This record gives sequence, C-alpha cells and structure tokens, in this order.
Amino acid sequence: MILDAADRETFSLNDWLRGRPALTGVAPEWDLDTLPADPSTLFAQWMQQAAADGVPEPHTATLATVDADGVPDARTLILKAIDPVGWAFASTRSSRKGAQLAHMPAAALNFWWQPQVRAVRVRGPVEEATAEESAADLAARSPAAQADIAPGDWVRWRIVPTRIEFWQGSRDRRHTRVVYVPDGEGWSYAVLGDA
Repeated sequence: MILDAADRETFSLNDWLRGRPALTGVAPEWDLDTLPADPSTLFAQWMQQAAADGVPEPHTATLATVDADGVPDARTLILKAIDPVGWAFASTRSSRKGAQLAHMPAAALNFWWQPQVRAVRVRGPVEEATAEESAADLAARSPAAQADIAPGDWVRWRIVPTRIEFWQGSRDRRHTRVVYVPDGEGWSYAVLGDA
C-alpha cells in the first residue's frame, strides 16, 4: 500500500499491523494417526505437497545462528539435502554465517509455507562436511555462482537434528504441533498443543 502525504500523517503502523489478517492459507488434511517413524519422511511428504500446491520455493528456509556475543542472526537460504547425518546447507567459510558457525557450531532452520499454514523447525549442532563433499557441492553450482569463491572457502554444513517440529496452523488458534526427538534407536514423537 502506497500512501500520499495526507494519509502518511494519519497512518499508524501499529494499528495497521493489528488489522492484518493472519493464517489466511488453507491447511491440508493431516492424519495424525499415520505419522511416519522418521521425520525426514514427513518432511518429504510436506515438501512434495507444498510443491504440488504451487508454494514458491518450498526448499527455502531461514537459518538462525548466533555470533560471538551470543546475539542471534538469521538469513534465508536453500536446503541442499537431508541425509542420515543431517540437514545440509552451504555457503562460504568467510561469510558471517561461516564465522558464527566456527564460533558456535549450532543452528536452527525454519520453513514457512504460508499458503498451507505450515511450518517446520529444525535445530541442533552443526557439523562440517568433508572437503570432498563441499567441493562437489560447489562444482554442482553454475559457473557464475562459482565465480570469486576462493579455493577451500565453500563449505557444506549439516544440522544434526536434536528436535524437529511440524506445525500446522488453524484459524481457531488450535494449532497442531508434532515434535520429533532422537531416542537413541531412531526417533520418538509427541503431538503437542501450541507454543
């Protein structure tokens, strides 16, 4: 919304924010009696559903880290893969996120698919992939995306999940949350109220 000078004088951002609708998407059916044992399976189902329903760039997430002073930082990036070790993303070691991960190797990912009123949160320690994996990741990028990256600067990291939460919103505020945690043998999960 673009306001003219007269409207800008009377416009109150806080009033405007309070008046915005929330949770305007349409949540897909979710059968909690058929939850898979592995959260990666559920994530793949949700990702495929999001893509099929036209959610733009459903593999995009917000990555949160902390700096040397313990101050949180966040940015948007692309999920590269999920494998038995963890959830992979990549960037340069010389970046701010690289410096933060070197200082505090832990992070969180947040996916938000507004049209489906769904979010997925992943958190845990971060491990650096092998030099060969990082080099292969860089080699898979376009030549233009490889330009100006110094040798050895490109890194593939993985969040090793200690908690994965699937959240589906509801207009009546009775949101559904399913939280998976590793249990030594695999995963256990619980269906929780909103938090």
